[in-house]
Amino acid sequence: MKTEAAHVANEYRLSTAKVSLRRKRGTLAAVSVWLLFMLATLLPQKLCAQQDPAFLHYWSLAPQYNPAAVGRNPQLCINGAYQAHASGFEDAGGTMYAGADMAFRLGNTLHGIGAVFQNDEFGLFSHQRFSVQYAYRFKLFGGQLAVGVEADMLNEKVDGSKAELGDANDPAFPSSQMSGSKFDASAGLWYAHKHWYAGISAQHLTAPTVLLGETNEINVKSMYNFTAGYNIRTNNPLLTIAPSTMLRYDGTDFRADITAQVIYKREKKCLYGGLNFSPSHSVAGFVGGTFHGIDISYSYEANTSGMGLQSGQHEVTLAYSLDLNLGKRGRNLHRSVRWL
Repeated sequence: MKTEAAHVANEYRLSTAKVSLRRKRGTLAAVSVWLLFMLATLLPQKLCAQQDPAFLHYWSLAPQYNPAAVGRNPQLCINGAYQAHASGFEDAGGTMYAGADMAFRLGNTLHGIGAVFQNDEFGLFSHQRFSVQYAYRFKLFGGQLAVGVEADMLNEKVDGSKAELGDANDPAFPSSQMSGSKFDASAGLWYAHKHWYAGISAQHLTAPTVLLGETNEINVKSMYNFTAGYNIRTNNPLLTIAPSTMLRYDGTDFRADITAQVIYKREKKCLYGGLNFSPSHSVAGFVGGTFHGIDISYSYEANTSGMGLQSGQHEVTLAYSLDLNLGKRGRNLHRSVRWL
């Protein structure tokens, strides 16, 4: 199978989407983010058939596309997500994501590590990825900059036995299950300030060609991502407006996603919801909250073209954070008098 076969398998993959809000007052950083939102809506759009899945909750699954995002929170963060493709279609498949990351300190230096497993299935095709991630973090201009790298193992599978062909001997399709693996690499930058953040990353830096047997192959394109977000405080101290954007480009297709999110926080309770918009692609809504320490969110994304509103995709995410203290030791060191 050439690249076209991989794209056909992913043609119905539905993407994230977002809606921008307008801020009456703001800092220069906020204005810059809004300019990016405006640019995203004005640039020409194409329906994407990218090989990497696009989760609607990209802001909470940042390590999925940027290794520099690991360790951005002091807790051990565990995330899971499932995205069901093309509702109402048989064998539409879905994407499962599981990841964990944490921050730690060595001497006076800050670091982050993480791991990701992803399984994306559609029809005859299955794309798996296992990644280990590392980020070096340091203070810069009143915020924190992280430089991240990632080592990936990609596994591609095609189950030709499931294909219903008019010609059972068509040489373009395998008659049995075929698979192949390849090493890959990714890298990124992540900068966080008091109220805003921005990140840029490049996935599949090696642009590997995965061989399936002796006659078939899948070419994996490099993917370039940019994301940014801002937390806007309102007159109500319990409410925050959090616009964000995600831009993706694989050398051929470009997609802009824009999100408007409203967050309500009171003590340890949190509720949030919002709308999403992706020009020439889809609209979506999501709602979620934190219950007993577990963050859970649900979304539905409806196509504005192609298969239509009724054949959208459902997505559920789960997140859990656990406090760890792997920082400086010895400040409160106690010694037993029996071992002095």
